[in-house]
Order: sequence, then structure tokens, then C-alpha cells
Amino acid sequence: MNLEVNPLSFLVVIVAIASLAFVMKNCKSKIERKLPPGKMGLPWIGETIDFYKAQKKNRLYQDFIQARIRKHGLTFKTRLMGHPTVVVSGAEANKFFLSNEFKLVVSSWPSSSVQLMGENSIMEKQGEAHRCLRGIVATSLSSSGLENLVPRICNTVTMHLERYWNGGEKTISLYGLTKVLTFTIVLECLLGIEVKPGMLEMFEKVLEGVFAAPFSFPGSKFSRAKRARKEIEEMLVEIVRDRRREMEKQEQEQSDGGGILLSKFVAAMIRGEITEAEVADNIVLLVFAAHDTTSFAIAMTFRMLAHHPNCYALLRKEHDNIMRSKSEPDESLTYEDVKQMNYTWQVARESIRIFPPIFGSFRKAIQDIEFDGYMIPKGWKVLWTAYGTHYDSKYFEDPLRFEPGRFDELVQPFSYVPFGGGPRLCAGYQLAKLNILIFVHYVVTRYNWTLENLDEPITVDPLPFPSQGMPIRIYPKLQ
Repeated sequence: MNLEVNPLSFLVVIVAIASLAFVMKNCKSKIERKLPPGKMGLPWIGETIDFYKAQKKNRLYQDFIQARIRKHGLTFKTRLMGHPTVVVSGAEANKFFLSNEFKLVVSSWPSSSVQLMGENSIMEKQGEAHRCLRGIVATSLSSSGLENLVPRICNTVTMHLERYWNGGEKTISLYGLTKVLTFTIVLECLLGIEVKPGMLEMFEKVLEGVFAAPFSFPGSKFSRAKRARKEIEEMLVEIVRDRRREMEKQEQEQSDGGGILLSKFVAAMIRGEITEAEVADNIVLLVFAAHDTTSFAIAMTFRMLAHHPNCYALLRKEHDNIMRSKSEPDESLTYEDVKQMNYTWQVARESIRIFPPIFGSFRKAIQDIEFDGYMIPKGWKVLWTAYGTHYDSKYFEDPLRFEPGRFDELVQPFSYVPFGGGPRLCAGYQLAKLNILIFVHYVVTRYNWTLENLDEPITVDPLPFPSQGMPIRIYPKLQ
């Protein structure tokens, strides 16, 4: 009987045992990296119905998010709109996921949003393409760009007030008219595109379908939005080509363009940095991003001022001081004047903290992620929310109390996130700030006003808005 051991066979056995040990250890490691707690619900549907019910009542955070935080903790799993999703809350979570855009997660929008905003919009771009488009927008909203914008916005606001607000004592829709104003500001003041009759209605049809189910059956919101989107695209392509011909005829890029963003887009197109489709898609996205959200922020600022007359008195004093610094009563504001509106911006920030125009947003994991002691598998969605910190006493003492002065002190990074954060921080938040401050200045210095329903319900479909349009009674002041 031969008991001699073959060295090759021995090596094979050793390798097999080592491989088996490695596999078992790896499996054990994966098992130990447990999924967050929570309920996945029914296949595909999951907890989507509960999510939408709470959203419709404007109680998405209270009835859906908070209820599950109490059961499972700040990180929990669910299934929304067919996707396994992890919901996260807190400044640490906001910082982790917003700062790791492009590294661990990427922005994830519904199919309807992508189709209507455009596959070439900045919200779908990553890496160098994202940086290029963001850089073009940023040049129009730099300090010099904002300085150029102020007189244009002032002129647009005063013309708007003369057209819709003047004419004696009357009741108007604050929210409805600010939507007209913000639409005009983003198109004419920022982009340099003349607003023509029917354009607002066309864009609003698109916005109505942005979060609708992506089914194109006749009469559906999405079907109507797609038709409107096609009309807008044809209109924008014609505008872009006309601007390109003008600029090429003059044999210069007009890179300054008076700060007009459309000229900057077209100049980049001439240089071959972006395409015509990217210009059109990003115009649509800018209108969407700056339109309803800024209008809602303005409406909520006036709502909170109506509820807090002491705060309104302090705000009025700030604007009266600016008026007294002017040599003429109708002298336009300057960028330096806007910088003096510190308390007004605190009021606006606090209003937006309590009533965020955007609930939060989804990300998609592009690799397995370990967070808060749990494993989030590659391909899963992650939902962060503004309410998760805005309504938490850990970050804002007595969070439901309206206290603009809380912004005298620096807040914890990533706890105040109405404009998002990280690489996808809202590129137009400075434009929103100018809109709000300049509009508030001209209203409070020219009109007395009262809201007709101080506690008007807020509806969400899918963005929040005052259900009755926020009727406001205005009384022009004697100049």
C-alpha cells in the first residue's frame, strides 16, 4: 500500500480549503451587514399608496416618515413606486448622501420628470458634463452677475405691480400672481427670452406632468404635458438658433451678454462645449426649478408675516431705512441695498424652514453602501428629506415656533437644506433670494395688506401650494 502524498494534490486541497473559508467568511460578512428595518409591503406597490395619501394631505413627514422613525429609527427601508428604498433623516445622513453624489449615489428622478425636463438637463448629467453646465449657470449668478440682475428684477417687479396690483383697494391672488412674476423673471431677467402670450400656460402644462404616471393615454396629465413639451422645444430651438445667428453675425461670442444666460449657453454651444438639445432642456429645467418653488416661498413668507406682526414691524423698519437712504422715492434698488436686507432674509429662511418648497429628493446607490450600521444594496433608492432636520429639535430648538432670529447664529451644516446640498446644491438659489427680497421690498413699501385666510390649507400635488391661491387684500399707500 503506497502512503506517499502527492505534493500537487496536497496543494490543491489546501487551496480549496482556503477558498471555502474565504467564501464562508465573505458570506458571513454580507449577512452581518444587515438591511435597515422596515416593511417592504406588497410587490411593486409596497407602501406607495400610504406615501401618496400622506403627501396629498401635506402630512408626508408626520404621517409617513415620522410614524416609521418611531418604529424603526432614523434609517428604515420601504418600497416606493416599485423601488426598494431606504429613507434617511438627520444632518449626518444629509451630509453623507448629498456630499457623495457621483461617488456612492446619483440623482434619481421619476421617468416622467426625465422625459419632460429632458435627458440633456443638468439634473441628469454627471461628472464633467454636469460641471460644465453648472459652471455656465454659475457665471450668471456670480457677484457681478447678481449686480447686473438687480436692476432688471426691480424693473420687472415694478412693472408687474403697476399692471396687477395698482388700481385702488382690491383682493388679488398672491400665489397666482407671484407665479406670473417668477416666470417672467427667470425667462426675461436671467435668460433674456421675451415672455409672449400663452408661454406661461404652455410651461405649466409641462410642470403638471412632471411627477405624473408616465402613461401617454389620451387625456392624461402626462400626455398633455408631452404635447406641451414638444411645442416648447420647437419654440426654444427657434429662439436658440436666432440668437446663434445674431452672435455669429457679429463675429463675437458676447460672453458677457449683459449677464444674459441664454447668450452664455449659445456661446458655449458655438465653442462646441454643449449641444442645442442641452440648451433647450436646461431652459425648461431652470423654469421648473425657479417657478413654483420661489412662488411658494414668497407666499409662505407673507403667511408668516401675517401671523407675526412683531416680526413684520421689524421687517418694515429695515425697508423704511433703505427707502430713507434714497434721494428719490422711486429710485431703484442696488445690489448693496439688497445686501442690507438681513432680517428680511432671516424671515424668508425661517418661512422656508417651516414650509420647504421641496420635500426632499431621491438618490440611487451605485454600489453597496454601509451607513448607520446597515447595508444599502447597489441599485436601491435613498430618500432624504428637508423635514428630517427642519422639524427636529436637535437642530432647531422648538422647531414649530417661528423665530427668524435663530439665524443670527450659524446652523449646523446640512441641517438647513431647502436648496439641497453638495454638488447638486440648487444652482439658482441666489436668484430665488433676489426674487424674494426685491419683491418683499416693493410690496411692504408701497402697500398695506391683509391675508383673507390666515390658515389657508396647503395642498401638495406634487409640490406644495396654498389651496385657494392665497387671496390678499391690498391697499396702496399714499406716496
